[in-house]
Amino acid sequence: MAEQMAPSTSKAPRRILVTNALPYANGPIHIGHLLGYIQADIWVRFQRLIGNECHFVCADDAHGTPIMLKAQQLGIAPEVMIEQMNAAHQQDFADFAVSFDNYHSTHSPENKELATLIYKRLRAAGYIHNRVIEQLYDPEKEMFLPDRFVKGTCPDCGAEDQYGDNCDVCGATYSPTDLKNPRSAVSGAVPELRESEHYFFDLPAFGDMLQAWTTSGSLQSEMANKLNEWFEQGLQQWDISRDKPYFGFEIPDAPGKYFYVWLDAPIGYMSSFKNYCEKHGDLEFNDFWNVDSDAEVYHFIGKDIIYFHSLFWPAMLKGADFRQPTSVWAHGFITVNGTKMSKSKGTFIMARTYLEHLDPEYLRYYFATKLSSRIDDLDLNLTDFAQRVNSDLVGKVVNIASRCAGFISKKHAGMLSEHIAEPEMLAEFQAAGESIAAAYEQREFGKAMREIMKLADRANEYIAVQEPWQLAKQEGKEQEVQNVCSMGIHLFRLLMIYLTPVVPKLSADAQLFLNDSFSWESAQITLTGHKINKFKALMQRVPTEKIESMLEASKDSSAANTVPAEQPAAPAAVSSNESAASEFEPIASEIEFDDFAKVDLRVAKIVNAEHVEGADKLIKLTLDIGTEQRQVFAGIKSAYNPADLIGQLTVMVANLKPRKMRFGMSEGMVLAAGPGGKEIYILNPHNGAQPGQRVM
Repeated sequence: MAEQMAPSTSKAPRRILVTNALPYANGPIHIGHLLGYIQADIWVRFQRLIGNECHFVCADDAHGTPIMLKAQQLGIAPEVMIEQMNAAHQQDFADFAVSFDNYHSTHSPENKELATLIYKRLRAAGYIHNRVIEQLYDPEKEMFLPDRFVKGTCPDCGAEDQYGDNCDVCGATYSPTDLKNPRSAVSGAVPELRESEHYFFDLPAFGDMLQAWTTSGSLQSEMANKLNEWFEQGLQQWDISRDKPYFGFEIPDAPGKYFYVWLDAPIGYMSSFKNYCEKHGDLEFNDFWNVDSDAEVYHFIGKDIIYFHSLFWPAMLKGADFRQPTSVWAHGFITVNGTKMSKSKGTFIMARTYLEHLDPEYLRYYFATKLSSRIDDLDLNLTDFAQRVNSDLVGKVVNIASRCAGFISKKHAGMLSEHIAEPEMLAEFQAAGESIAAAYEQREFGKAMREIMKLADRANEYIAVQEPWQLAKQEGKEQEVQNVCSMGIHLFRLLMIYLTPVVPKLSADAQLFLNDSFSWESAQITLTGHKINKFKALMQRVPTEKIESMLEASKDSSAANTVPAEQPAAPAAVSSNESAASEFEPIASEIEFDDFAKVDLRVAKIVNAEHVEGADKLIKLTLDIGTEQRQVFAGIKSAYNPADLIGQLTVMVANLKPRKMRFGMSEGMVLAAGPGGKEIYILNPHNGAQPGQRVM
């Protein structure tokens, strides 16, 4: 039977909609992204656990120039690319237990419908203005260039190779037309200044409303204070249009003009929820988005997109007669081992690479220990990561069950005692749920984890003092052993209820072991006289060798051993949010001649070439460089049949440090050029060249 320890005090359920920043559809998910999604998921799972109606939606941000160019580079249609990336994103999120109710795309009928509706409402209300502006134009690619697609010399400090919107050296902001010696980051051509008519959203018309809203408590204080800078400088009209060619939605009644990606990206929150409502007839879209809605809407975002969500987005909603979000909550970025994520160090870790080596619940818990309601950056120190998980989850929490379960199963047929050995202690653990719940609600996850682990320490201390293993050796102590170990199981159960939002799989396994089903209210019930199942190991210690292998794999996962020219793939942002047009970075920084002179280029004969099992892009090459043979993995499978390569001459970097890849050791790099897809061309020296000959 179950003993009721306290009456339920639950209130009427709240109606909540939670969204996450939309990941950009031109690259995979990495651990920097995951911080925001795990943070939101913990909060959502807590809301569901306490009985609130909480819906959780997201979508891919699928429009913009980077998407268009990346698809061209891959030789596929943008629609195909974003569909493939959408499936990959969803799988990564599912494997990290991010419990979206609906995951959609901004390239959807719902998003086109809502973007058009909002635009037409804004236009009808007089908030859309058009005027002719001058922009830089790439004559080779026949396209206007977004700010981040122009590079040149900073007009303030003279630093070279700076983007068209701001200088990384001196921090100056400017127009791309102010750059000295500008060039296109797409083709390298010198851009031309041309005129084009653009459409602008009248953001200044919402100045008073935005100042009131940003200081209403809907934002973190750090966010509200930062936004004061914009009000002090004066709000400017926002350019919401882009010229063709552009992958996105065409603006109504404006042929050749497209909505800027940042106009329809946040509308993706609404469209994903609309798509979800259409699948579930008991949900009404307007109940959450109408101006008179009493539902709560929360956006979890990264700190680098605060302006879009705290100025442009609420103003758009206001002007189009929709409600503003209840709150916008920003989080910081992550570093790994104290420094920026690095591919050369293996700390730029893709979600899939992590999953191939480590339990996702390790990362969920570690992030939880570090997260607060503030906009603080977070360091993933991998040594601390392993020690924290091993000490807390394995050494403290799971250890309680493993120390007590055997006595209950072997000596008492899995039956917990009818007696509560320490009722006051149990009551203290139950009462702690109130402060832990408050910490979860306030997004003070680190505080919640500290409180839970203090309870775990007390539970372990109780068991250590009682020493059931010693009692079991004494005659007539069977009942005392059952009482002590049952008490340990009760305390373990409470800890697992409190940890459920953070480690849902561990919680599910604990519920199977306990033959129980958790809710927050169930912490007030004690399973006296209850039969539990046989204990099985619930979590293993973090294998440090797996961390090392993950880092090694991460050094290789982003680099095929070719040197593509023109348009390298867009790097994923280190923040966990929409990346929009700023992610594409086609041209690398310039190097000195002395640096280039260190590269030893040699003619190589391809003596063997073969497919690599399990690799989509790689061919395994055996290269003869005269004095020896080298094994190299080259990402040229999309363009070459391995059999056709045998006997050809090519050029390789012979003094590149060997790199251990998942498929074996790669001992060099083959040179190739081309935009990608089938258009990749390895360098072919003339037939008179000899293997091993130096290339000047």
